[in-house]
Amino acid sequence: MAFVPFALVEWQSRHEAASEYSLADSGCRPARLLDVVDDPDELARLLAVEQGYGVIAGAPALRERIAAWQDARAADVLVTVGGTEANAVALDALIEPGAHAVVVVPGYPQLHGCLVNRGARVATVALDADRGWRLDPDALDCAVRPDTRVIAITHPNNPTGAVLDDAEIAAVIAAAERVGAWLLVDEVHRGTEAHGGVTPTLWGRYHRIVCVGSMSKAFALPGLRIGWLVAPPALRAQAERRHEYATIAPARLASQLAERALAEPVRRRLLDRTRAFVQAGRAVLRAWVDAGEGLISLVDPPATAVGFVRTHVAQGSLEVAELLRQRGVLVIPGAHFGVEHHLRITHGVEASYLMPALQRAGAALRGLAR
Repeated sequence: MAFVPFALVEWQSRHEAASEYSLADSGCRPARLLDVVDDPDELARLLAVEQGYGVIAGAPALRERIAAWQDARAADVLVTVGGTEANAVALDALIEPGAHAVVVVPGYPQLHGCLVNRGARVATVALDADRGWRLDPDALDCAVRPDTRVIAITHPNNPTGAVLDDAEIAAVIAAAERVGAWLLVDEVHRGTEAHGGVTPTLWGRYHRIVCVGSMSKAFALPGLRIGWLVAPPALRAQAERRHEYATIAPARLASQLAERALAEPVRRRLLDRTRAFVQAGRAVLRAWVDAGEGLISLVDPPATAVGFVRTHVAQGSLEVAELLRQRGVLVIPGAHFGVEHHLRITHGVEASYLMPALQRAGAALRGLAR
């Protein structure tokens, strides 16, 4: 069976070292450990803890914190090595070769890749760019078959930042319920909303659902490599066996730091930090788009620290991204999300870093348009 690489990560790892400005990440400027532990006595207690193997399913205190974030029970939580492992072990437990699956695109490419690598037959449903990246319920209904095993969505969406409205959520659940399919919801970007409250989790809205989260985006702690899934007991147990076989357990120190990050007042401090980066960076990105002489456009995303910018030039996204890389700016081409003539640009960084990168990108696009 051929293995489909994670093209987004492959592109970034291949080119980032050669780029002066990397706008290819999908999170904010990472937080420091000092943002999590700023009390000397607490730091001393952490330094004194022996670093043996962690608890396979995740330390009980950490699972309680995650359960509070997900409106779930701690018993339904499995802590994993990042959200990527959570997606992988869940789909490994759900998909046999030949199974049918539906993926809403654009979305986190790993979901599609994991399904293909498991031998699934994958149908895609495209969000409508001309309607602000809205979901077409009729298109979803047409894609879902009686034998559909999994419907996978990214919510809030990566790369568009779109958030499903109540009618769209009801349509997704109805489509899954009609055929008894599982619903896998990658919720890693919950908490990155520019305004208002946190996007509600879909956990509890349907009986065959898996929700995936992570410390990497809203909490800006990707280096901890702590993620999780929330699932019904039988599926959670199947995922845990695969998790133990692959990684044994999440790192003990990372788990302790994640536990602190998810507890108040640190949780609020980290979320406020992310929101400040998102709001400031989005204003810079919007100003750049508005001054782009019609060469670029953007549907303002309700959530995420990224903008999925549309390019109005003849060249495809791979060619444009390569040209920008040669100018010292790294972005992700929309082709890696199955959507041409778009670039995913991370804006959750300081303006002093973002603005020069966008200026170089704008100059390159103007050169293409001549």
